[in-house]
Order: sequence, then structure tokens, then C-alpha cells
Amino acid sequence: MSTLLNKNKRALILVMIALSLIVLLFSYFYYHHVNSSKDPRIKYARELYENYNDLTVQNNFVAIFSLLDSVEYNYRKIDHYQKSFEVGVLYNNRAAAYLTMALYDNRPEKYMLLSKDSLLYLAQQNVYKSISIYKSWLSQFDQLTTSAQIEKFISGNFFIGLEKYSKKEKSNFLKSRIKEIETAQYETKRRLSVAYTNLGIIHRHFEDYENAINSYQKAIELWDQNLNAENNLNILLGKPLKKRNLIQKLFPPKRKEEK
Repeated sequence: MSTLLNKNKRALILVMIALSLIVLLFSYFYYHHVNSSKDPRIKYARELYENYNDLTVQNNFVAIFSLLDSVEYNYRKIDHYQKSFEVGVLYNNRAAAYLTMALYDNRPEKYMLLSKDSLLYLAQQNVYKSISIYKSWLSQFDQLTTSAQIEKFISGNFFIGLEKYSKKEKSNFLKSRIKEIETAQYETKRRLSVAYTNLGIIHRHFEDYENAINSYQKAIELWDQNLNAENNLNILLGKPLKKRNLIQKLFPPKRKEEK
């Protein structure tokens, strides 16, 4: 009986090992396929951008601006990405960094000579640029409702610089980009809402309350769950601040995932 139990146990262990190997192999080939389908021209930019959140936690503004400049330079070299939503993200990130330095006394020595108003002005210039890029991008892509329409629209300049790759590889790059754009059609409205929120904060600190209210209202129109914009608006209107309810805390609105 004991021998039979030991044999069953060994068999179960072998089965578990085999299943683990299958899962590992599947994960390897799946992520290898996903990574190999990403546009190689901006691989460095995306890898570099992965450090952005860590730098913001550290309030390392010098490194943040250097990173954003490098990422933008990489995007700007490629026709298809020169006015893409990704570039809008970079400008809004710059605006957020300048705004943070303006509102909190934690700026690096390099920016100590700049006044609060000067930093607010730099934030404003960058957020205006971000809004302009987002709106321009949405005006072109928001009306494209199918993958086929997106493919037809971007095929003209997407393949410039990909000549050395095989037809299959270029097809995979295109499919991956189309999925990113489909995600961005949803996400960019929320990004635009965040940009308008930042603009509202800037106007408020310039004591331009009318434009601050307008900016917050635009932000809420674009994304009705933008609690930051709503509470900033409530402050100006003398209304009580809103808190996330239990359901919102447990199940915050998720971003549409890129695949």
C-alpha cells in the first residue's frame, strides 16, 4: 500500500513538473511573439520610458526632463510618430513636472532661480502643446471605427524606415500598432481630461479663476470620473469635496489594456 502511494505521489509530482514546463514554454513563446511584433524603431524609447514612474517617485526632475527629451527625440525621428498621442503624453508629463516644482518646495538646484510664476508658465506652455497634440490626433483617429480604416489611414507612412524587415514582420508590426491605436482612441480622451485638469490648476494659481473653471469643466466632460478635476472645481465653487465611494475604491475605472 505504501509503495503504491509513493508511486502515485511521484506520478503527481512528474505531472506537476510537466505542466509547469508547458506553462513556462507557452509564456516564453507568447511574450516573445508579443515583443517581436512591437515596432523596433521605438523599442529604445519605450524601454527608456519605463523608468519614468520611478523618477517621479524620487522627484528627480533633472532626470525626468532628460528622459522625456530622449524619448521625444526618438519618436520625432519617425514620420508616423511625429504627432502621435505618445508625444502628447510626453508634453503633459513635462507640464506635470514643472507644475509640481512650482507648487512644492522640492525643486533641484538647477531650477532654484526660477520663480513660481516662471515654472507655472513653463507648465502652461507644455500643457497647451499636449492638448493641441491630443486634439489633433483625436480629430484624425476618433472617426476611424474599424481596424481596416485605421490600417488604410496609417499605411502611407507607417512602413517608412521598416524596409529591411520581411513582409511578415512588417505585417506584425502594423497589426500591433493598430491595436495600440484602438486602445489610444479610448485612452486619449482620458489623457486629454488630465491635461485640462493640469491647465485648470495652472489657471487657478495664476488667479485666472474663470479659465480655471472652464478647464475643469472640459476635463469632466471628457471623463466624467475625473474626481481630481471635479474636486478642484468644487473648491472654486465653494462646494464640498467628493470622496470615492467603497465601490469606486474597490473597483477603480481600469484603463483599456493594450494587447
